[in-house]
Amino acid sequence: MTYAELKTAIQNYLQNTESTFVSSLDTIIKQVEDRILNVVQLPDFRKNQTGTTSSSNPYLQIPSDFLSPYSLTATNGSNQQFLINKDVNWLRETYPSASATGSGSFPKYYAIFSDEYFLLAPTPGAAFTTEIHYFYKPASITSGATGGTTWLSNNAESALLYGCLVEGYTFMKGEADMLQTYQTRYEESLARLKVLGDGRDRKDTYRSGQLRIPVT
Repeated sequence: MTYAELKTAIQNYLQNTESTFVSSLDTIIKQVEDRILNVVQLPDFRKNQTGTTSSSNPYLQIPSDFLSPYSLTATNGSNQQFLINKDVNWLRETYPSASATGSGSFPKYYAIFSDEYFLLAPTPGAAFTTEIHYFYKPASITSGATGGTTWLSNNAESALLYGCLVEGYTFMKGEADMLQTYQTRYEESLARLKVLGDGRDRKDTYRSGQLRIPVT
């Protein structure tokens, strides 16, 4: 389903071509995309990005499209080593002096410090190459051409459409029984998507904690 086809389908299902509603379709679509991404961790939305630590700097920049981490590695010589994900408070308590770096000090742990930075510990004593494997936020279908598609519009068409109908009908302040019908269809489509994303298509990650549901 293309971007243009999705907008047309929403208007046809809801029988609404009023200008205010049509101008709000991009917002409606982006809300649904965000909702789906926050509920299902689809393996197709994984990405790797490299970076470099700075000597005596405990912070490492987070990618701009980052949602959650799968793993973070740092390369020491020819050895790529996985860092262990910990809480910021644990790092602060275990390594109270962020400026304490030995010669060539190599980080062992990391934590999400803010929306922009990871916190590494112990503080790197040199420039090490890092690689973050993470769940990322893909570009919205609304950011492309009218004939453009995304993974969701091609592979999760029902979830995307019915989610938009729920948001659109809520915007219209439609009748409760019809809204419930759209909501039920959306939840059914989302459940099937979760079986794919959190069940059938689940891939290995470093250490435990990965979401997984039974395949039905």
